[in-house]
Amino acid sequence: MTNSASGDLFFTQAGLDRQRIETLVTDTLAECDDGELYLEYCQSESLTFDDGRLKNASFDVSQGFGLRAVADEASGYAHSSDLSEDAVKRASDAVQAVKKGYSGTLADGPAKTNVKLYADENPLQGVEFEKKVKLLQDIDAYARSKDERVRQVSCSLAGEWQAVEILRSGGEIVRDVRPLVRLNVSVVVGDGDRQETGSDGSGGRAGYATYLDPAHWQASTDEALRQALVNLESVDAPAGEMTVVLGPGWPGILLHEAVGHGLEGDFNRKKTSAFAGLLGERVASPGVTVVDDGTIQNRRGSLSVDDEGTPTSNTVLIEDGILKGYMQDRMNARLMGMAPTGNGRRESYACIPMPRMTNTYMMAGKDDPEEILKSCKKGLYAVSFGGGQVDITNGKFVFSCTEAYLVEDGKIGAPVKGATLIGNGPDVLTKVSRIGNDMKLDPGIGTCGKAGQGVPVGVGQPTLMIDGLTVGGTAA
Repeated sequence: MTNSASGDLFFTQAGLDRQRIETLVTDTLAECDDGELYLEYCQSESLTFDDGRLKNASFDVSQGFGLRAVADEASGYAHSSDLSEDAVKRASDAVQAVKKGYSGTLADGPAKTNVKLYADENPLQGVEFEKKVKLLQDIDAYARSKDERVRQVSCSLAGEWQAVEILRSGGEIVRDVRPLVRLNVSVVVGDGDRQETGSDGSGGRAGYATYLDPAHWQASTDEALRQALVNLESVDAPAGEMTVVLGPGWPGILLHEAVGHGLEGDFNRKKTSAFAGLLGERVASPGVTVVDDGTIQNRRGSLSVDDEGTPTSNTVLIEDGILKGYMQDRMNARLMGMAPTGNGRRESYACIPMPRMTNTYMMAGKDDPEEILKSCKKGLYAVSFGGGQVDITNGKFVFSCTEAYLVEDGKIGAPVKGATLIGNGPDVLTKVSRIGNDMKLDPGIGTCGKAGQGVPVGVGQPTLMIDGLTVGGTAA
């Protein structure tokens, strides 16, 4: 993949001599197993509106490079915000220490692709600052006009334009230009001394046009308000082991955390994942198929190429309950004798790449979602989640529900507050008893953390019934 804009940024504008840098990279990676020079230029902005006024507006430009040399399973990595030949030379001296006494053969470069999953459009250009501020003002006014119980409205708009160039030994070049936007709305409602919150958001790899459309931001605001008002009527959640029905879309975040991380290549190579050594074995109920797909047009977690230059792919992780594969970057794939899957990702030029998810979701089943709920005699219906914690080594997780309901005799009952789901990811997969035909992706709000790095991701799933999941509650 090529893009002249990023090439001009790094060589013409930065004053680098392309031929000299290419020679330097080739010399640095001689006798290494892998490595690359990763160049990045990024513009970003963020506007936050709270308590009826603009609280924060920021604009930032960052640029720099990261140089990596890989010898067996060791990586030498150096980075700098100084885009100069001298800085690259100093980085070269530092990273070559990793190959002292080592002689390897440089791996073949990533496959080529002409696929572009998003436009090069810079969302930070073409829309006046005043128009962005007005959007947030309109959201605030609209939410307050909808219900007199609204006490606080917080909303934010963020945009990013990132250009990257990945240079390998011999002058091999991969370029990508990546837009990213996100709109968030949070509403606090109150009745007497009681206050509850609801939130909604959306995002993707596109410009601001969709998010400036009143039909879009009003729908988001309505959803945040609806959730807050539902929570205002909530009762204490019961505790104990029960049937749990998960709604479609954003509840896939539980799948992402409890299962997805355990299917990343590094954890399995090091045998620290609960899924290590289980390829070809049944790890989930029949009908459970989980994929990681970085190739969906304009999605928040999608990439035309990953941060090592490998085209992303639709990787089947679990098929009909059988473990089929892992998400791989180049190093872990090589060490495990597997093919890279386009999951080598990094937060920025200052970070080393590692296996990370893109858009991870469970495929649809055959059951009607209404029939799934009707078949639940007593349990919990969870449709939105907040934060959670997961232990990758054993898959144990705790997740808090931000919107959930009691279910009795197949009917949705009162909303509950304070519900947490407690379990073990691999174990939960074996307890999936019914899978809806309504697979849905999240609206584009996910950010995944690993080893101190955050990257944008997507999640999704259909309506699911899970038998015998532990619910932590607040009811006496």
